[in-house]
Amino acid sequence: MKKPELLVTPITSEDILPLAEAGADAFIIGEQRYGLRLAGEFNRDEVKKSIELAHSKGKKVYVAMNAIFHNEKLEELKDYLKFASDAGADAIVFGDPAVLMTAKETVPEMKLHWNTETTATNWYTCNYWGRKGAKRSVLAREISMEAVVEIKEKAEVEIEVQVHGMTCMFQSKRSLLGNYFLYQDKVMEIENRKQQKDMFLHDNERGNKYPIFEDQNGTHIMSPNDICIIDELQDMMEAGVDSFKIDGILKKPEYILAVTKAYRKAIDLYFEDPENYEDQKDSLLEELEAIQPDNRPFDTGFYFKETVY
Repeated sequence: MKKPELLVTPITSEDILPLAEAGADAFIIGEQRYGLRLAGEFNRDEVKKSIELAHSKGKKVYVAMNAIFHNEKLEELKDYLKFASDAGADAIVFGDPAVLMTAKETVPEMKLHWNTETTATNWYTCNYWGRKGAKRSVLAREISMEAVVEIKEKAEVEIEVQVHGMTCMFQSKRSLLGNYFLYQDKVMEIENRKQQKDMFLHDNERGNKYPIFEDQNGTHIMSPNDICIIDELQDMMEAGVDSFKIDGILKKPEYILAVTKAYRKAIDLYFEDPENYEDQKDSLLEELEAIQPDNRPFDTGFYFKETVY
């Protein structure tokens, strides 16, 4: 049994080395023009810098190209794929078949990770994309632990799951916030990933606040809680899941660093001393609960409950 990869989404290139020292094995970076819901915006110079820094520590970098593409952007895909390849990216994260087809033509040696956010819900579909050229499938957040284990058993590709952070509940390609304020004859500056600019959708009936932001890909409404399954990692490690993702979207660098350290400890603890893992993992959950904001309680997502909307 091999250790799963610990995959982290940094906010800036300055986070790469600290996160590598904290135990991250790989990073997802990119720019919102091509990637969905990234923790930070990385222009081409920052992508190059991040890859150089990560590779200096023996870590991998995956460049996100999993946005929803329309005709006007198709001509850009070839150039960006070529750039990512020349910069030394270890893989491209894609959802649109247009990226896969363009990659086959332009950078056929590039490793591809299929990630549509929602439709990777069964092993047959994962294998379909594997036979088309993908080396990894990123599973949907809305499936159970039992389904994850079964998919891993039957998958012909690597399997990646999210283990920590917020998840997207809704996306529209339209600028819903900007359009609303324009309709109200109000001027509002929409800035993505600015903590002081955070906006929330309030659900008084359930007592929830849903973070909401806009970028080039439209409007995104996020979950009111954060996934945290550090207490349940053992099932997926025993199943052989290949990659555990910590999503740092709308988080501060110090928070992402602390979470990375905790999951690194959990993974190493299990592989070094599995017999005592159960007795020691509780302290790691307590560490994370101590730094978790009061308005964002932990839950286990849909790993142990039915998907309900």
